[in-house]
Formats: sequence, C-alpha cells, structure tokens
Amino acid sequence: MGYKRAEEVLPAELLEQIQEYVAGESIYIPRRKNERRHWGEQTETREELKKRNLQIKNDYAGGFTIKQLAEKYFLSPKSIQRILYSDKN
Repeated sequence: MGYKRAEEVLPAELLEQIQEYVAGESIYIPRRKNERRHWGEQTETREELKKRNLQIKNDYAGGFTIKQLAEKYFLSPKSIQRILYSDKN
C-alpha cells in the first residue's frame, strides 16, 4: 500500500476539514465496497500457495509424515495439519 501526500491529492477545503480531526497523523481510507479486492488477487501468491498445499497433500498421501513435511516445506507441524485437513484444495 502506497502513501500519497494529502495536499497533493485533496482539495484545500477538504484537507482543512480532515485536519480538524487527524492533523499530523496517518489514517487509512478504505476502498469503496464495490472496489475491494480479495487477498492475493493482484499477485500470484494465492495460486502458488494452492499449488504448494496440493503438493503437501500429495506428499502426505505418498507416505511423508507430518514432521517430514514440516521440515521439507519450512512450516510448523500444526500448519501442515491445517493444510492436510482443510477442504479448500
């Protein structure tokens, strides 16, 4: 998330009104509801994690133990269990 200088993007009147409430502090202005994006929507991360989780499930079906999978994928055993027992993939 990038930051923009308020005085560069807001009209002076609006900037003065905002300064009455939060002068000198950072605030987050959310997107409109119809413009919101889901996590991972702009990158390939979501798809990469889906592939990794499927590989973890395949490895487990092929005989790997949870401990071995945790070491192989640098995850905690609890994270491996969550992946194995989730129905999302």
